Amino acid sequence: MKKRNLNYTSYLAPKYWLIWLLLGLGQFIAWLPLRVQQMIGVVLGRLAYLLMKRRRKIAERNITLCFPLKSPLEQQQLVKNSFRSNGMGVIEALRSWYRDPETLRSTTDYRGHEHIKQALAKGKGVILLGGHYSTLDLAGGLTTLFFEADVLQRDHSNPLFNAFVTRSRLRLYQTVLDKFDLRGMLRCLKRNRIVWYATDQDYGHNNTVFAPFFGQECATLVSTMKIAKSSGAAVLPFSHFRNEQTGRYEIVVHEALENFPSDGFSGDRFSDSDLSDSGCPKSSLELDAERLNMILEREIRKAPEQYLWMHRRFKTQRKQGTGTIYD
Repeated sequence: MKKRNLNYTSYLAPKYWLIWLLLGLGQFIAWLPLRVQQMIGVVLGRLAYLLMKRRRKIAERNITLCFPLKSPLEQQQLVKNSFRSNGMGVIEALRSWYRDPETLRSTTDYRGHEHIKQALAKGKGVILLGGHYSTLDLAGGLTTLFFEADVLQRDHSNPLFNAFVTRSRLRLYQTVLDKFDLRGMLRCLKRNRIVWYATDQDYGHNNTVFAPFFGQECATLVSTMKIAKSSGAAVLPFSHFRNEQTGRYEIVVHEALENFPSDGFSGDRFSDSDLSDSGCPKSSLELDAERLNMILEREIRKAPEQYLWMHRRFKTQRKQGTGTIYD
């Protein structure tokens, strides 16, 4: 795992000047009024829809698969709305990175704090199981208004931008872990911490089972089950949405999953050399993965345009051929 360099003085060379310029522009946008920011986000989303043809095709394919009962016109409108919503999400992320989330407390509706308190009382930590909604970064910042949390992130390939995002998130979260640092996540849970965790992306065949998601066979990570078994942590589904009509944000923490992982899961603790060495029946893993996918699907259906349909969620197939469904 590559060590992060968060020292800004390491990034003064000319090759980083464009990134510095964009970061400065981002800071300017972050201090504009919220309604103006959302308007900019809408324009950004429309431009992305027109210019990011590959991402648009991925979103079109995903939405065709997941919403087969919608007419072609309805499917295309959902694609456009998804780009619009995710454009707004990019601008909202800037607000999260540059500004104090306290400025949005009065426009945030937060439900489920009692579930957090009940789970922490058991002393085993909390896995806050989220998804890649367009409000991801802003909602993360708003969440920390109500309770302390740690987070896993996917590090960016550009080291300066990665340093900026990591430093920005460290203003909000107590710990920012690399997405592959599951050992670090276990250490946080052992200290009875809350860890924000999202597994709804395709990482290939390794450490996955296939379970239905919107009626499609989907490679689903089993790390949530393994971490919950190893740590004893409670798993609480977590969702967040924007209400464009009222200008408010809704953050919901659901009650802890009961009997999770299921009784059939008898996994050992992690092996240093093989994370997937659990010794548990595959049927139990598949059942638990299906349960998690159903919960995520239920939340996505509340505002499907606010989900990140632009990533290749169904890239990995049980029988992998020479191409993918996105070719």
